[in-house]
Amino acid sequence: MADASTILAVSPVIPVVTIDTPKHAVPLARALVDGGIGIIELTLRTTSALESLRLIAEEVPDIVVGAGTVLTPQQADQAVAAGARFIVSPGVTPALLQHLLSLELPILPGVATVGEVMAILESGLNAMKFFPAGPAGGPSYLAAMGAPIPHAQFCPTGGVTMASAPEYLALPNVSCVGGSWLTPKPAVEGQDWTVITALAREAAGL
Repeated sequence: MADASTILAVSPVIPVVTIDTPKHAVPLARALVDGGIGIIELTLRTTSALESLRLIAEEVPDIVVGAGTVLTPQQADQAVAAGARFIVSPGVTPALLQHLLSLELPILPGVATVGEVMAILESGLNAMKFFPAGPAGGPSYLAAMGAPIPHAQFCPTGGVTMASAPEYLALPNVSCVGGSWLTPKPAVEGQDWTVITALAREAAGL
């Protein structure tokens, strides 16, 4: 159950979202669903993130909500208690990985090097987050990694845009991409949900 391959198959793009105000959480999630995106990675980068996660989990059942930027076992436990259906970390330590593997839900650990990929594979997982995708080498790096390690599947995140997403998605070892461009801050703060729905619809068509 820990392997997140099923999570990577939900959508070609996983929106990576930071919500500053919990009242925006539900309408934002509904705007994504209206655009055909049925998944969201809500980062734990704000003090109110867990409340936003709980609201989405309770009020928008049509979206698979996960917690991102999970750095500690305590954060993982809090996210699960709030209703997270998957966990994403930008990277992992041995202690954090061991704890995540004990959870009864899919996990997407972050990697940036071949050695880190091999360590995750040794733990029994095939799906992982490639972060930060752009600075770490982009599509050419993942293409090179796919030759010796074809069974690892990635969700590249970090610097991915609507323009660069197709190049990633064309790779056999990329199942989906993560991106923050679907929920631009001005649209969220202005509560212009039609903009987010339009961006989601465009991304869903990739």
